[in-house]
Amino acid sequence: MSRLMGLLFLYAMLAACSKDAVTGNDAVRTGPEETMSHGMIVLGDRLENPYTTENMQEAYMALYPTKSRSDVKTSHLYVRFLPADEEEFDILTDSGLDLVDYPVDYEILVDGDYYHDPSVGEDSYTWQYAVAPADYEFPDVRYEILDECHITETDPVSRSADGIDWEAVEMEAFRLTGNGDMLQPQTKGSKVYPSGRITIVDDQANGGKPFGLAGVRVRCNTFVKFSNTYTDRDGYYTMPRKFSANLKYRLVFKNEKGFAIGFNLILQPASASALGKGPAEGLSATITKNSDRTLFLRSVVNNAAYDYISRCSVDDMNLTLPPDDLRIWLLSGMDASSAVLIHHKVGVSHSLVAGFLGYFASLISFFAPDVTIGTSDMQTYGDVYRAVCHELAHCSHFAQVGTDYWNRYVEYILRSYLKSGGSAYGDGSGEYAGYCEVGEMWAYYLESVMYQERYGGPMPQFGTGYWFSPQIFRYLDDRGFSRTDFLSAMQSDVTGTDVLQNRLMSMSPDRSEMISQVFARYK
Repeated sequence: MSRLMGLLFLYAMLAACSKDAVTGNDAVRTGPEETMSHGMIVLGDRLENPYTTENMQEAYMALYPTKSRSDVKTSHLYVRFLPADEEEFDILTDSGLDLVDYPVDYEILVDGDYYHDPSVGEDSYTWQYAVAPADYEFPDVRYEILDECHITETDPVSRSADGIDWEAVEMEAFRLTGNGDMLQPQTKGSKVYPSGRITIVDDQANGGKPFGLAGVRVRCNTFVKFSNTYTDRDGYYTMPRKFSANLKYRLVFKNEKGFAIGFNLILQPASASALGKGPAEGLSATITKNSDRTLFLRSVVNNAAYDYISRCSVDDMNLTLPPDDLRIWLLSGMDASSAVLIHHKVGVSHSLVAGFLGYFASLISFFAPDVTIGTSDMQTYGDVYRAVCHELAHCSHFAQVGTDYWNRYVEYILRSYLKSGGSAYGDGSGEYAGYCEVGEMWAYYLESVMYQERYGGPMPQFGTGYWFSPQIFRYLDDRGFSRTDFLSAMQSDVTGTDVLQNRLMSMSPDRSEMISQVFARYK
């Protein structure tokens, strides 16, 4: 079985573990005239890196011919790694390296979301490029040092006592290596901290005015000189490093709240969307429904998940947080969404799945998602927002009840799907149906109330047409119960509505009769 075969099975499993079915494929459409896409980066000619120690020494000597070349020492290493497996990949990221999957000393003809070196097999990791400190202790992972580099951060006010202008040396290195056209005359010899604001528009909220793309990572670089930061809740960012040349800007959908939005063709944990070239002063952008669709969808999911996790705080919804390191996939060829939590070891350990995947179960468990959002039928910000709220409500439930509980939930979904030929929820019969009943009641209820709180209007009727009844929570909500009460009651021993009813009655004995009546009405 190839990795592709395993992923196709996973794709079918995701359809089974959600409320709808697969409707198409997940291909990204781009026009031939575009210079940015969501496909693979197309490289042009290799450029001469101005930051190599040798080139910086030449620039230094051109400006200060009486000085010694030895004044310019190697501060960083431009290196690439070829991790063999998940463990080696984790070793690199845990060491603090900022990895990218494309060489940064090449012209980019068509910018995109990812790169896979053609010399590396499709079933393997591609080369991962990084800039490491000169004294970096290399782990036992295959690597190649591409360049020894000198990257200085000296400010004009802190120049050396002998008056060396290191900013001028850096710019001279750009000119000597044929990259002078990348320098910005408006900087007038001084570096600046790139800053800006990334915003998004929800036509149905905030009066249609832009608001911040919250907590998302912004990356910029020129050759081997990188800087990264996160936007604040209002979308503002300021890079911690100074630059004097034009930069390439990217949004990396790894959020400071502890989740990543992924599913590129090589399944990087976090997708990256190119914003293009911009000045050293910074780049700002406003994302709307008329923007690139993939960028818009990623951005909406980012903000919806940021909103949900922020609102789990004690002074707001007071809910159990979803697990850390949450991985969210966007699947444009599906109209279904799911909270399979495979990255958190659900499903692939089950005999129904592991028996089929065999060796590839471990591969799937590394690359696989916790949440999938099927976007094929989503047209508005609100469509995406409600789906994210629904699935993260499941994640809060999972964080409280654990993997064994969720495996039974997944087993019911899988068996229902196989038995019915496509109905994920089944008819409410069979082993573990109660797990599904409790979980979906909760997720549809929370989806409805959060949607109403964002957009106003009457309470939506999401999920009320199925055999389970989110109306129970809505009815109790109207009579003084909180969403905190509901989730607190849904411990790992609550495996059906009978148990849920008894738990709520034990929590609020003075309202036992009312609780009994509402459960009887909707069961």
